[in-house]
Amino acid sequence: MKGVALKVPFADLARQFKTVMPEIQTAMTSVIDRCAFINGPEVKQFEKDMATWMGMPEVCAVSNCTVALELTMQSMGIGPGDEVITVPNTAFPTAEAISLTGAQVVFADIKPGYFSIDPDQIEKKITPRTKAIIPVHLFGIAADMDRILSIGNKHSIPVIEDCAQAQGARYKGNYVGTMGAAACFSFFPSKNLGTFGDGGAMTSPDTELIKKVWRLANHGRSDKFTHQVVGTNSRLDTIKAAQLSVCLRQLDAWNADRRRAAALYGDLLKDCRNIILTKVPEGCEPIWHVYVIRHKRRDELAAFLKKQGIDTGLHYPLGLHQQPVYAHLGLKPEDLPEATAACAEVLSLPMFPFITEEEITAVTDSIKAFCAL
Repeated sequence: MKGVALKVPFADLARQFKTVMPEIQTAMTSVIDRCAFINGPEVKQFEKDMATWMGMPEVCAVSNCTVALELTMQSMGIGPGDEVITVPNTAFPTAEAISLTGAQVVFADIKPGYFSIDPDQIEKKITPRTKAIIPVHLFGIAADMDRILSIGNKHSIPVIEDCAQAQGARYKGNYVGTMGAAACFSFFPSKNLGTFGDGGAMTSPDTELIKKVWRLANHGRSDKFTHQVVGTNSRLDTIKAAQLSVCLRQLDAWNADRRRAAALYGDLLKDCRNIILTKVPEGCEPIWHVYVIRHKRRDELAAFLKKQGIDTGLHYPLGLHQQPVYAHLGLKPEDLPEATAACAEVLSLPMFPFITEEEITAVTDSIKAFCAL
């Protein structure tokens, strides 16, 4: 193969934000003109917009998703001596937030052939100290919420949905983030709904829980001069909230664009030798935060694509059970075989709104060329 002239970025935020930049600039300039940078009215407006969009009673915007997870668990009373079950093939902040509460992370393996937590493995990990289950809707594909919620109800354990990669994904008609005791979201720039920096939010059907999180994120105060508890400074900046409200109105269209791209990837790669495509469970409507394939020679494939001018990503090459910080858990790769194998084989292909058919074809042609070697 002589090479592909077309260079394909892994993500192109400029292409995405360009479509709404005049509206974003107007919204952000309004904040600047009023110098309403902290807890300005745009924050409440964004919270209201997101709650309405999801069909939830309220939303609490915070500084990032790690904080959203940590403060949600703290507000539930989770802390030292407790255990929280989650998956090892996720971004570090999922487990980090658990550790920051003082609770112990407990890793459960993923379902064979998929990337989300295996409900059968959850049940095996439950002890009297288990105080929460955190399924991760990885890559924008919902976890098996019916079974996970059933297990949670059976053992009276709350389920906290990690929706950092999945805002707008559906499970049997329901938006992710609307089914558990609480849900947390990320607005990191590259997320489907991203901001110009860090940002996050949580929601819950329990409005008292939302109020507790808001209080913790605002120095533990109940009003400007009264502090009920020791909290933290974890607010979403007003200028980011103004931008997020603009982008939220485009999110459904942007997610639909990602689904079209994923469908084309799937069609072009379906017969490609040694490539394993991501399976979508029945009843799920994904939003493809990233498009992931598996290959035994993942690193060689990534290097080959790079030479063709194609950028790729890794989500995630090392399971959290293999991270040095969690070595004290004493877990070996074979203790979580499905997640370990997936982490060694996953490769994320270029995926973003407005990616063109020509770009996707360039990617898939290069993959086919590699597989034919």
